[in-house]
Amino acid sequence: MKHREPIHLIINADDYGYYPCISQGILEAATSGALTATGILANSPDLKTQLEWLDTVKDLEVGVHLNLTFRQPLTAIMTEKLARWQGSFPSAYAMSGMVLTGKISINDVRLEWSAQIEACQGKKLQFLNSHEHIHMLPVLFPLMLELANKYDIPHIRLTQAEWLAPFGISALVRNTLLQAMQTFNKTKLKSKTPVFLGLSRSGKLDYPYLETIFSTLIPGNTYELMCHPGRFDPNEISDPKLLSYHDWEGELVLLQSQQVYKLYEKFGIRLSHYQH
Repeated sequence: MKHREPIHLIINADDYGYYPCISQGILEAATSGALTATGILANSPDLKTQLEWLDTVKDLEVGVHLNLTFRQPLTAIMTEKLARWQGSFPSAYAMSGMVLTGKISINDVRLEWSAQIEACQGKKLQFLNSHEHIHMLPVLFPLMLELANKYDIPHIRLTQAEWLAPFGISALVRNTLLQAMQTFNKTKLKSKTPVFLGLSRSGKLDYPYLETIFSTLIPGNTYELMCHPGRFDPNEISDPKLLSYHDWEGELVLLQSQQVYKLYEKFGIRLSHYQH
């Protein structure tokens, strides 16, 4: 009897470096084997320390979670352009508007993202993605490909829409825009990229979602599940908006649960890396 091929699943935690407590939770999940990758927010104020923490775990692939929407930029030119926001990145909506209207040039972003990648160069970087998926803007996606090529980073994230109920008007708009951007950006890719999962439960992964989505996966294919595990420390994180978007501790428990490991077994899923 022929055994079917496994489903290869990369479990990729966004936001390493967001806050120390989030990074500690990511390291905890990686140490237990529940994670296979994490993306680094390179403009973390204590990046050096948190990069050193990564040396404590094995078999965790790292990449850069390129950022234009949170905290302060690394380059002077970008800081200058954001004077209206006291030199900090504004919301994804405001930043997208500035990029699309040319108030922030592609070269400004090139310099900033290059600085972010270079800040993480002590690690072997396997992939690029971005905070709030801003790299999916059709004017920025070719730049990400250019930087991946320049810095010899083999993989990028192609975020895709996920039409799973329930979703309201905002999710409908987001999915429609993302689907259009994915279709356009896909034509720029020269190599296959893992199929992206997790958008519809971003920040709040739950068991019913995993059970539903895993049942649709195709043996032999490679998928990337975006997740946001972490520890929560109220002394570090107090922004009510962030708190409403995320269930860090819930995801940390879920990803390490026997329930989820039984799902992997049931559906023939093998936890994998970009280089499997």
